[in-house]
Parts: sequence; C-alpha cells; structure tokens
Amino acid sequence: MEGLAFLGPAALYMISMTITPGPNNLMLTASGANYGYWRTLPHILGIMGGCFVLFTAIALGLGLLFERYPLFQTLLKLIGSAYLLYLAWKIATAPPPDLSLRGTGQPLTFWQAAAFQFANPKAWVMGLALMAGFLPAGGSTWLNALLLAGFAELIALPCISLWAGFGIAIGHLLHTPRSWRVFNVSMGAMTAACVAFILG
Repeated sequence: MEGLAFLGPAALYMISMTITPGPNNLMLTASGANYGYWRTLPHILGIMGGCFVLFTAIALGLGLLFERYPLFQTLLKLIGSAYLLYLAWKIATAPPPDLSLRGTGQPLTFWQAAAFQFANPKAWVMGLALMAGFLPAGGSTWLNALLLAGFAELIALPCISLWAGFGIAIGHLLHTPRSWRVFNVSMGAMTAACVAFILG
C-alpha cells in the first residue's frame, strides 16, 4: 500500500455522503426521538457493520455484478424500495413512547440495520464510488479494501450519530400523543419519499 494519502479525500467524501439526508439518517432521527440514543445504538452499529461488509465485498468483486447485470440493479431497487416502504410504515404507525406499553414499537436491531444496507441503493452507490475512487491500486487488495471500508465507517459514525441526536432533541419538544403521532407520520412519509429517488 503506497501510503495513506488516499484517506484524506476519502474522509471528505464519506462526510459529504453520510451527513446528508437519506433513508438511514431519517430512520435514525425517528429512532432517536422515540427510543433515545442507547436503544438506537444497535441500529447505528448495524449500519456501520452492514456498510463495512458491503463496501469490502464491492472492492473484492461484488461491484462487477452490479455493473455488468442491469437486472441485478433493477431487482435491488425493487427489493430496497419495498423494504423501505415497510420500514416507513413501521415508523409512521409507531405509538408515542409513553404509550408503548406492550412493546409494539421497537428500534431496528443490529442485524436488521446491517441487512438493510444490502438493499439500500444509496449504500451501494456510496460503496461503488468509494472503492472506485479511493481504493489504492498497489499492494494487497484485501488489506486495502478492509482498511478503506473500516476507515469509512469510523468517519460515518459521528455523522450518522448526529441524526440520532437530532431526533433526541426533537423528542424533548414533543409533549403530547398528538405531537408524537404527527412527528412519526412525518418521518415515515419522508422515509417513504426516498423511494421516489431510488426508482427515479
């Protein structure tokens, strides 16, 4: 590996991609508001873990499948859109925290969040661009891929955590069941709206 100079530009790219709105960040905002940071942490770590595996796999050849077979891309968009609509429905219909007496509303688990990254077109686009633009050509591809994917997730952690924190701050402003319902429906609608960008 010829130095670590590629990490600086890669960091700027990851900040620009993970600090901006998207399905993951909208869901983290809703989760932070409804469940707090610690119950949302498995969701955050699941995003990081899923993207780490996905980005590494892309660098090691999975990205070729995405590029060579348009049908795979279409199927990915359809599966991702369907699952995103399901998650949007769960967000929109989540009861206010003080009414969650039966545990019907639950934050995403680590594995659910990790699995979603493989159906999340934004994660694919981010991974393809990251590995195509910043993966060093020399040295061990395995080592370079692991290093770049791991570094990317370290950069992503504070960025996506900000969205959970934003949700927590909003949660402190919601004092009635009606305000919670309006918030959850709004977050669910914005999450569902991401489907238009995925299929567009």
